[in-house]
Amino acid sequence: MANARDHSPHDWLSPQYVADWISKDGDRKPLFREVLNLSGLDPDVGIEVLDLGGGYGMFGSVVLERFPRSRVTVQDYSGPMLEQARGYLAGFNGRTSFVLSDLREHEWVGSAGGPFDLVVSARAIHTIGGRQYIADVYKGIYELLKPGGVLLDCDYTYTAPLAEHLKWLGEAGFQGITSKQQDANLVILTARKRRTPDQGPLLQA
Repeated sequence: MANARDHSPHDWLSPQYVADWISKDGDRKPLFREVLNLSGLDPDVGIEVLDLGGGYGMFGSVVLERFPRSRVTVQDYSGPMLEQARGYLAGFNGRTSFVLSDLREHEWVGSAGGPFDLVVSARAIHTIGGRQYIADVYKGIYELLKPGGVLLDCDYTYTAPLAEHLKWLGEAGFQGITSKQQDANLVILTARKRRTPDQGPLLQA
């Protein structure tokens, strides 16, 4: 969850509410595997990954399985969600870290660690409380990626239309921006940070 103070009735700061929500959450792993197919990254290389608004760690677990040499940092606004993530990802001990921060405050960029080869996010950025924050989040992601690094964002377009997201990604500096519509409101966005002139191939399969 990107932010607990969104317009929805969710109470992401309540441990009981979070536990109840997780118990009703469906299996989104097939979707996340589909999203990772768009990364172009070699599964055999060691990569640093940020799971933005990662909640209890389902997307992070798919990343850790797909990339056995990866390390994943799960970022979220909700302390109870991150506690759940620690348990959910316990089997990957030594390959995970957890960051509590608010995406509406630019300080989240400095606390996230990095730089990262890959940033993933699912159903999170649209919750941060308004379209005025989303462009800054994309800029923060761009800062945290290594040259040639990849952003994969699977999210809803309730807060702003797809064209706005594509514009904000371009303004942040991303190249190779693509979108893949999953349904009327859910879209997978792919974007890559500019590579340096002397950079070799980016860990690609």
